[in-house]
Formats: sequence, structure tokens, C-alpha cells
Amino acid sequence: MEQEKPHHHCFLHHKDDEKPVDAVACTETSERTTIVAVEEPTHDHERKRKESKSHEHLGELGAAAAGAFAMYEKHDAKKDPEHAHKHKLEEEIAAAAGVGAGGYTIHEHHEKKEAEKEEEEAKGKKHP
Repeated sequence: MEQEKPHHHCFLHHKDDEKPVDAVACTETSERTTIVAVEEPTHDHERKRKESKSHEHLGELGAAAAGAFAMYEKHDAKKDPEHAHKHKLEEEIAAAAGVGAGGYTIHEHHEKKEAEKEEEEAKGKKHP
């Protein structure tokens, strides 16, 4: 049987157990020196804020698209009386999707505001 070749990873690949080190602490005793890596917790509030802002804009776009499709179906219901029932159902579905997208937009807006508040608190501008 043919043996499998070892899989080579890209040189940018990081192993899961290797985390970047923010600081190094040294302690000296009379017999030896101990070097310990200290990892500081990182809270990326700016990334969360930008992500929420992007999702908020996508929600707005989805709500606008659903509203436009609902209006189109309403127009088709008047234009095509044979299939008016089908167009009215599709109009209602599009309207419900628009309401859902609007709710998602509001949710992401609140997430963005919360991330901005956390970012300000982390920088020390505001005290809770």
C-alpha cells in the first residue's frame, strides 16, 4: 500500500495552542530566573461595533428590498387579475419579511450602541 505523505501547512498557519504573547514577566530568585508569558485579555470593541454597523446596514437593505418586492406584487395583483390571489399572498410574505428585516436592523442598532458604550468604558472616557 502507498503511504500517505505528511500534510504541509502554509507558513502563516498558527497552531491552536500557540497564542500571541502580550507581555513577559521575569522573576529572579537567588538560584534561578523564571520567565513567564502573560496573556492580557483583549476585547475588540471596535470590531464588534463595525460588525454591528455592517449588519445594521444589511438589515436596512433587506427591509427596503422586501418593501419594494411587496409593492411590485401589489402592482402585479392589480395588473394580473387571474393570478391576483397568488400575488396577494406573495405581497403579504414580502411585507412580513420586511418587518422581520426591520426588527433585525433595530436589534443590530442596539448592539452597535452597546459596543460603542463598552468601547468608551474600556478607554476610560465614561465611568459606569
